[in-house]
Amino acid sequence: MAEPGNPVVLAQTTVDDESTAYELGRAAVEARLAAGVDVEARMTSFYWWQGKVRHEREYRLTFKTVQDRVRALEAWVHGRHPYEVPQWIVLPVSEAAEAYLAWAQAETRGA
Repeated sequence: MAEPGNPVVLAQTTVDDESTAYELGRAAVEARLAAGVDVEARMTSFYWWQGKVRHEREYRLTFKTVQDRVRALEAWVHGRHPYEVPQWIVLPVSEAAEAYLAWAQAETRGA
C-alpha cells in the first residue's frame, strides 16, 4: 500500500550525450534516489543562452521518485551534470495505480 505522506513525483533534466544520460539514469536507480528512470529518444531543444537563441540535440531523463528524496536527487544530479545550468523540473503525480505508487515508494526507501 502506498504511503500518503510521501507522494511520488517525476523529476526531469536533459543532457546532450546519450552515454551521459544512461550513466545518470542507471546510477540514480542504483543509489535508490529514483525507483526508475526513463531516457527518452533524442530530441531537439531551442533555448536562450548567453544572449542568443541556441539549439541542441538532447535526451530527457525522467526520474520516478518520492517527494522526500527530491532534494537529495537534485543535488546528486547537479553534482554530475555537464551543464552550467541544468534543467530541473519536478512534476506532481496526481493519479497513478496504487501498486505503482507503492513500488516507487518502496524502491526509494533503501537510500
